[in-house]
Amino acid sequence: MGINFYESLPFYISREKKTHSSISSAHYHDAYEILYLISGQIYYYVEDRTYQIVSGVLLFINMNDLHKLVNINGATFERVTLIFKKDFLSTFLIENEGYNLFSYFHSHSNAIKLGGYDQTFIEYHFNKMIQEETNKLPGYDYYQKVLLTELLLFLKRKVDMGLNLNLVESNRANKKISLILEFINHNYDKHVSLEDLSQNFSISPSHLSRTFKDVTGFTCIEYLNNIRMKEARSLLKDSKLSVSDIAVRVGFENLTHFGRIFKGTVGTTPLQYRKMSRASECCEVISTKP
Repeated sequence: MGINFYESLPFYISREKKTHSSISSAHYHDAYEILYLISGQIYYYVEDRTYQIVSGVLLFINMNDLHKLVNINGATFERVTLIFKKDFLSTFLIENEGYNLFSYFHSHSNAIKLGGYDQTFIEYHFNKMIQEETNKLPGYDYYQKVLLTELLLFLKRKVDMGLNLNLVESNRANKKISLILEFINHNYDKHVSLEDLSQNFSISPSHLSRTFKDVTGFTCIEYLNNIRMKEARSLLKDSKLSVSDIAVRVGFENLTHFGRIFKGTVGTTPLQYRKMSRASECCEVISTKP
């Protein structure tokens, strides 16, 4: 099961009802995301935590946070997905160092349960954004920025002041899995195996595999490789390190094995990925020149 990076649009919003039991692939993107559940119940994995999301819950996902829908029972649910880049509001908002409109995306309280009035307020703004996106009347993009800013200010106040705020705790039913996730996140650059995890955390390999999959939607090795590939892609794009150095940096002792896992996960070889990333950056620079 691979991990996908998505280049986000400046602004995207959708409302959809899901009735199938497929599990979405793990992914991350260069934009903020707000997920709001209208009806149903799902589990959502974000970085090293899994949240039980029910009707009326808002989930905040920071830029480049690895996340994944885990809908084990295939239950029907309806959700609103709002994705936006910070730059979408850059020409609309005046920077204020003392007031960070996006601070709650960086906290560990990723989900809140809204009361009746707050749900009505939020759903009104979502519906207006969707209506503007659909109809595209003159000035719709400006109105979307107004609606988004009002929504973010409302949520900022709710989170900062704790007004009628019900934090949704991440699923800690199996605290050991949370500790294992944290361990992998900090030790992906070292040798890590299922047997190592089993011994370090005093849990049988079979029970660990089953429980880890239930909580996160990944096997232990899938999760480990996803974290390694995320870091490898960042290094290929932003550093001048050789592929062999990057392989070692993210925990691989064998360059061939690294290349095989990278291509199986990303779909290209490491060198091809580096060339495509740099070509894309060149195109962006050219397109932004006056």
